[in-house]
Amino acid sequence: MSDITPPTLLFVIGPAAVGKMTVGGAVAERTGFKLFHNHLTIEPLLRLFPYESPQFQRLNHDFREQILAEAAASDLPGLVFTLVWDFDDPADAALVERYAAPFRARGARVLFLELSADQSVRLERNAGESRLAEKASKRDLEWSNANLVGMDGTMRLNSVDDFAHAPEAHLLIDNTHLEPDEVARRAVEHFGLR
Repeated sequence: MSDITPPTLLFVIGPAAVGKMTVGGAVAERTGFKLFHNHLTIEPLLRLFPYESPQFQRLNHDFREQILAEAAASDLPGLVFTLVWDFDDPADAALVERYAAPFRARGARVLFLELSADQSVRLERNAGESRLAEKASKRDLEWSNANLVGMDGTMRLNSVDDFAHAPEAHLLIDNTHLEPDEVARRAVEHFGLR
């Protein structure tokens, strides 16, 4: 048996424009983890296929699963992966488990940092410079704002008791009034990340 500690997988979850990528980057800076934000696979594929197309969906999930499997098998200290999760959709829960499977197979820690923030604050963040630089598909702000509000109205993007079975692996932070570095500090401390 190897004495190498497997990489930790930290999901940063929450609704659109809550700050997942920014907080994930701040966690990565504090820990040496690598940040894999969800738009790293979305943006290149949108140049080829519409989001709802079978080709986009298949490739997006296949690329993510392959990248996560490689990270799980690596000597990285950890990986931060951002994701919007509809807690009312069993397919989303199954997808999260598929993403986590290679880490779990190595006995790695799989953790969930969940962010929540008021919709008005998220709409402001939706136009943030770093967000628009990394996420070209969000630059049409009229569409992006309507998409954010629509998702809020049709999906449950924050948990209720979904992590009751594993409370030690979950931390919920309302970051409406918190800076990303403070959220990262709390998460690193809570989970004992190095």
